[in-house]
Amino acid sequence: MMKISRKINETSQATFLNKLTRRTFLVAASTIAVGLGFAGSANAATTLKWAHVYETGSAYHEALLWAADEIEKQTEGRVKINAYPASSLGKEAELSEALDFGAVDIIYTGDIFAGQTYPPMRISSFPFAIRDFDHWKHYRDSSLYKNITSEYEKQTGQDVAGFTYYGARHVTSNFPITKPQDMEGMKIRVPNAPLYLMFPQAVGANPTPIPFSEVYLALQMGVVDGQENPLPTIKFKKFYEVQKYINLTGHMTNSVFTMISSYTKSKVSSDDYKTIVSITNQAASKASEAINESEQNLVSWFKDQGVIVQEVNKQPFVDAIQPLLNSQDNGFTAEQLAELEAL
Repeated sequence: MMKISRKINETSQATFLNKLTRRTFLVAASTIAVGLGFAGSANAATTLKWAHVYETGSAYHEALLWAADEIEKQTEGRVKINAYPASSLGKEAELSEALDFGAVDIIYTGDIFAGQTYPPMRISSFPFAIRDFDHWKHYRDSSLYKNITSEYEKQTGQDVAGFTYYGARHVTSNFPITKPQDMEGMKIRVPNAPLYLMFPQAVGANPTPIPFSEVYLALQMGVVDGQENPLPTIKFKKFYEVQKYINLTGHMTNSVFTMISSYTKSKVSSDDYKTIVSITNQAASKASEAINESEQNLVSWFKDQGVIVQEVNKQPFVDAIQPLLNSQDNGFTAEQLAELEAL
């Protein structure tokens, strides 16, 4: 028993040391980055790291490249951006941790992920909280959004420098869905996060978390009856090849924040920092418009592929989800929800 206990202790110590070593590395990296920033401002261009998990062909990455060119141009070469797409520096949680320590300067992060730190940040991603793209833009430009993001900035020290539309999520299936009763008992793949369970549970479906990389095969083999994602994702992942219907439920709208590390301000002048924030916000707007336009164009594209794309009367679905939106556990107040609905 003493040998077993000693082995467990040694394993625990090794795990602790690994975590401690990784944290020490991140702190050291951030210290070095700040030091280099001061040197760069005096002698050469300051290079900032912008990392994210999206592919190089995505609207997010294209907006990043546009922003990088504009930042270098408008700072007259004093600031340059190095891009790290497609999880090349880590997954979302790792990038968030790196941002905390200044090992990266700018990241994209999902609204639901940001809501793990400050729950009101995810208010717009709740089922039917956002009606359409125009409503989403009204929220982005509202005092409600400003108050929520300002509080997040106070709590984290990071700056919110962009809000990008990710898209409305729709249900695909091999049978038509026009009312909540059509989804009763339906096995539907959803991401493995509590917020994504709300909609299927409200309509009596059976939410089934499956890794994203396995969804196509799960649909093809009939492991699940359907899935839900924005139209660009449905096209990119070719789910339309194994699903006959795209039902335009628009039940959730996801967004992506652009976050700047608290360490980055010390690397550049105040004027150059203002330029960076202005341009990253412009980049977010550009990407949002491009994604919305893509959604509009994809409806006819899917129809050309032989997929049945059908409009859905959302009100019965809204009525089904409404009781769940009033829960005290959602992380936002009834007043905040009412303010969002009134926009």
